[in-house]
Amino acid sequence: MNMKESRVLRKLRAGEIVSCFKLNLSGGEVAEIAAMSGFDCIWLDREHVVQDWSQIKAQNWAVKSYNADVMVRVSRGSYSDLIKPLEMDVTGLLVPHIMDLEDAKQVVFHTRFHPIGRRPIDGGNADGAYTNLDFQHYLKQANEQRFIALQIEDPEPLDDLEAIAALDGYDMLFFGPGDFSQGIGAPGQWDHPLLIETRRRVAEIARKHGKFAATTGSIHNVNELINIGYQFISIGADVIGLSDYCNELVDSFNRLKVNKEVENLSSFGPYK
Repeated sequence: MNMKESRVLRKLRAGEIVSCFKLNLSGGEVAEIAAMSGFDCIWLDREHVVQDWSQIKAQNWAVKSYNADVMVRVSRGSYSDLIKPLEMDVTGLLVPHIMDLEDAKQVVFHTRFHPIGRRPIDGGNADGAYTNLDFQHYLKQANEQRFIALQIEDPEPLDDLEAIAALDGYDMLFFGPGDFSQGIGAPGQWDHPLLIETRRRVAEIARKHGKFAATTGSIHNVNELINIGYQFISIGADVIGLSDYCNELVDSFNRLKVNKEVENLSSFGPYK
């Protein structure tokens, strides 16, 4: 028996581009729709989204049935916040607000098994196939087929960026433009020179040290991001799509309703 191969890592290691879709809604149905649509990775969130572990588990099951990967952005707290998603057999972790080299080292220490780190061992959960995986094989595959992404979204870690990128034991540097814009005192200024420079720098340094570069974007700037070195790009979110769809429907309905009202009123009173 083997662990499920990571679709994300397979594509990244082959030099391909990975698509990702973020979920803020907690239903397994939403995760299933996103996975069946063909995204390589579905991003679930425990940093900002209020959902319990049973909801994460249901979403992971739904996504795995379509051979897509699940990445969970964890909440920062104890080591248990890092390892619980892995033991559910999600394929990747996104760890937010890495602030310096020591912070990055601690993440690797808690999320990788020997000889890389000291992740606490159980093996009786879904990732160890409930003890049916050979023990040594389990440790090896967990290190090789589960990805760890460190999120650079503050100005503080920039002085350590080379050293963080050179650190062994994780796979991906993920640039977060939202919090970074706030951290430099320019919230929401996506064209700020320092933000643009840092986005490029993260990709360059990641690739220089054998890490994959990841970020958020949109279908409108995906080629630009690829051209500067990003291979993993989150290009949308459920709440954005649902909001756009609902707003478009209501706007269309209101335009049709107004036209119909004018047409009907034209046979009465002053409109006659």
